[in-house]
Amino acid sequence: MASLWNLLLTQPLLNSLIGLYKLTGNLGWSIVVLTILLRFLMTPLVLPSLKVTKKIQELAPELAKLKAQFKDDKQKLMVAQAELYKKNGANPASGCLPQIVQLLVLIALFSVFNSILKADGSLVEKINPNLYSFNQLSADFKLNPNFLYMDLTKPDVFHVPGLPIPLPGLFLLLSALTQLISSKMMAPEISAEKKIAEKTKDTTDDAMVEMQQQMGYMFPLMTLVIGFQFPAGLVVYWTIFSIVSSYQQYSVSGWGGLKPWLIKLNLLKSHSHGSH
Repeated sequence: MASLWNLLLTQPLLNSLIGLYKLTGNLGWSIVVLTILLRFLMTPLVLPSLKVTKKIQELAPELAKLKAQFKDDKQKLMVAQAELYKKNGANPASGCLPQIVQLLVLIALFSVFNSILKADGSLVEKINPNLYSFNQLSADFKLNPNFLYMDLTKPDVFHVPGLPIPLPGLFLLLSALTQLISSKMMAPEISAEKKIAEKTKDTTDDAMVEMQQQMGYMFPLMTLVIGFQFPAGLVVYWTIFSIVSSYQQYSVSGWGGLKPWLIKLNLLKSHSHGSH
């Protein structure tokens, strides 16, 4: 199983990254290019999931009616809800396989970046066995870990004299901000669910809505906390991945729940009716 994982995921990704490094001479740009290429290669997997999410958001008013109609009978509500989804071609489970594939690629990439960024002086000996014959590194190969203001093998943080803890770097902040934006763009579904939850006596709905809202803030916060420990190269990957994901989400669903925020900040006109 491990050798199959290595053959199908880890080796191709590692060879792609080293190949890009040989072309660019810059590890940071190699990570950026590989991340964008991968994200767009996975578009056929991602788009159906985004479209289903949008469709479910559009069905929120009808879901509200069903929840009000069957507020005392959860069994009938589940049947009616399944019928509504089936009738409109919105299968919430259809996004599961794409998410699993994306997660597998993410785990493999994490392993690849870690093997390069934490190899210290033994990089050639460590990764050459996994490189294709035409892509082998010479014994005197030295990796340049510098990208913009960062050493990609170290955390993206600034140490300020007098402060007990370091401050997050620009990429780390950008990564957390992009995640927050992405969660806000998905907010219409949460907002609609909140209104639905208020119509029902059962507190389960309220708890689920509350949990969804908390998760929207929890992931960006976790990114910041975990980012203090990880090499900056992984933070660059996660930042670019989040930016491209947000762009793809916008292209399918528009600004979503981010729209009120943009209007408040005068970045979007309130009389604009289009979701984009």
